[in-house]
Amino acid sequence: MVSLRFLLCFLLVSSSYATIVSHDGRAITIDGHRRVLLSGSIHYPRSTPEMWPDLIKKGKEGGLDAIETYVFWNAHEPTRRQYDFSGKLDLIRFLKTIQDEGLYGVLRIGPYACAEWNYGGFPMWLHNMPGMVFRTTNKAFMVILLDDMQNFTTMIVDMVKKENLFASQGGPIILAQIENEYGNVMGTYGESGKAYIKWCANMAQSLDVGLNTCNGFYYDNFVPNNPNTPKMWTGNWTGWFKQWGGKNPHRTTKDVAFSVARFFQRGGTFNNYYMYHGRTNFDRTAGGPYITTSYDYDAPLDEYGNLNQPKYGHLKQLHDVFHSMEKTLTYGNISTIDFGNSSSLFFRNGNETSDATITFQGKSYVVPAWSFSILPDCKNEAYNSAKITTQTSMMVKKPNEAEDSPSTLKWSWRPENMDNFLLKGKGESTKRQLFDQKVVSNDRSDYLWYMTTIKFKKRDPILGKSMSLRINSTAHVLYAFVNGQHIGNQHAENGNFHYVFEKDVKFKSGRNVISLLSITVGLANYGAFFESKPAGITGPISIIGRNGDETIVKDLSAHKWSYKTGLNGFEHQLFRTESMSKWSVESVPFNRTMTWYKATFKAPLGNNPVVVDLLGLGKGTAWVNGNNIGRYWPAFISSENGCSAKCNYRGAYHAEKCLTNCGEPTQRWYHVPRSFLNAKGDNTLVLFEEMGGNPSLVSFQTTRVGSVCANVYEKNIIELSCDMKPISAIKFASFGNPDGNCGSFEKGTCESSNNTVDILTQECVGKDKCSIDVSTEKFGSPDCNGVARRLAVEAIC
Repeated sequence: MVSLRFLLCFLLVSSSYATIVSHDGRAITIDGHRRVLLSGSIHYPRSTPEMWPDLIKKGKEGGLDAIETYVFWNAHEPTRRQYDFSGKLDLIRFLKTIQDEGLYGVLRIGPYACAEWNYGGFPMWLHNMPGMVFRTTNKAFMVILLDDMQNFTTMIVDMVKKENLFASQGGPIILAQIENEYGNVMGTYGESGKAYIKWCANMAQSLDVGLNTCNGFYYDNFVPNNPNTPKMWTGNWTGWFKQWGGKNPHRTTKDVAFSVARFFQRGGTFNNYYMYHGRTNFDRTAGGPYITTSYDYDAPLDEYGNLNQPKYGHLKQLHDVFHSMEKTLTYGNISTIDFGNSSSLFFRNGNETSDATITFQGKSYVVPAWSFSILPDCKNEAYNSAKITTQTSMMVKKPNEAEDSPSTLKWSWRPENMDNFLLKGKGESTKRQLFDQKVVSNDRSDYLWYMTTIKFKKRDPILGKSMSLRINSTAHVLYAFVNGQHIGNQHAENGNFHYVFEKDVKFKSGRNVISLLSITVGLANYGAFFESKPAGITGPISIIGRNGDETIVKDLSAHKWSYKTGLNGFEHQLFRTESMSKWSVESVPFNRTMTWYKATFKAPLGNNPVVVDLLGLGKGTAWVNGNNIGRYWPAFISSENGCSAKCNYRGAYHAEKCLTNCGEPTQRWYHVPRSFLNAKGDNTLVLFEEMGGNPSLVSFQTTRVGSVCANVYEKNIIELSCDMKPISAIKFASFGNPDGNCGSFEKGTCESSNNTVDILTQECVGKDKCSIDVSTEKFGSPDCNGVARRLAVEAIC
């Protein structure tokens, strides 16, 4: 379904260096010229300032014209009227980095982002205002829009304007946006939704121009609601996100390219990849519930900033072709007008099973199933979405060469101090009601204690029988304690965040303390009325007594409940390197719940991206030198079923197609940006372990290209590169009709008599990169009975 988005082009006071940005029914125009624009999403808070230049440079080298980002309201204004633009949140520095690389910028200001970001980007203090309903003409929300949101938006605009970053000032920003992904939820809001989106449209038009756009896996059939509006795709999903307990989703390179070609063939002129670089949900920024810390998204640049080949290279080639056809794509009528030398041709084969041979002007073209061939000059095929002529890079993890971890990691520990909560039931506030966790904690922490004290007389009829504690819970994770003893814990599974926890308990006569720890793992970020989705323990909570056929239920929901947000270790900042708290090195316990661990390590040598392998741990949070690298949960294993060894690119993609990692931890490795590390001297890793795990298995590693592969038809040129490292060997090479995939190639039924391995060894080994002309002149001419000949090669880096 089409999602409406409203793009605003802020035309401010012009400078002598002004860029004039406008549009007509065909394309965005820049200084009067219609443009083909290819954009990619890179969210500045999901990476570090030190990484921004390299990421944006790679975007430009990949053929992008623009970089798009959200502005996350709750990141910048976590407390009302208190703002943060430091470190990863330095929006202006990010925009200037885009400008330095000579790219355009697309700024999406909100108020709603989605983006699998915590609470969709809305600040929690907004939720806790009386009578609040998001994204409608609800009175409380409209007051906020006209006051707080306008204040925030104006501040962002003024900051950008002050630095001359709008195109009208000679800066990079050509488009800005309010609202996001509303079309597919608007109907749920009824007339209030229609009125709200009309208000957004009026606001957009009052600023300059409102353009409705679309997002999804395919949108070639999208038609703008105004004939004077160009066909724009602001969210072409390059992959999908991961959730705890889920598998790894992959969208094939061929299908992404096919979707883009479909869109441009049908008149599209603006495409934004969501995401171009996914990155990491540091700290508590992941939404959900249950969005993982990794936000790799199977994007052209992976989580660590490496080129995700072949997706990066194959799309770069497509971008080059589109740029070469810019005049035709932006001025040509796709059905009736012949522009002579400006004409171009698309062949589309939408069949999911059969290749097609098309004869045009006396020449035959083979178009594989579910693919596009593009002929910029109407004669020569410059690109086919299913014929990949770029390498595949196989990434590997390497041990930390600076030290022999994990054996060199010396651990100290300390327990989380919970006595006040477990034995005394002492909190910060008390109410005779069970509250949603969002209301009490204001999202200051993942953790909220619910505590109550109950007294039983010796002859209370409920005592002496079989007794249990029953909790109707919407906590993402729940820990239950009675009189200081842990009686059990439970977490939501299979998307069911409303469950019943019940455990047998033996209460005593006199005073009993019930302490419940509710833990959130990212708040809802999507859907109609998502702000109303409960989190925490909203009850009812009951004590059940049974004696034969007799059952006694004691409802505690209206009991006096005491609340405490957060944990002691977080309040005392045990994760800070300079923390003065005492840690023990004696008898370090394993598999102990609610425990803090600390170790020092040396930074891995070189400049390859760093990861920490947390296999063996349960669930918790990790810090490196005081920097929160996110939630971890390697104990959450994906199901055994649903993965396949081969992924068929043909046919429409969906999030359950082409899954991997069955039966494995959803996320095992966690990114540690180089800027978090001390290159010389010691570094400190701190873990807060909730469920219990074994830190002795933790190790630091680097990720790099381990081998590169290609499977290319003849009459093409393939370049092999080990990312500035020498190629050390040719593991496999065959010219003919080889079979298999990268890492498992096999010789086919026909093969060149020339020694392909020797040829490639001579041309490639010892070099950082080599360029290979796939031709019979080089490799010989095997007879493959009319089947198109291919070169398959795997090189070790």
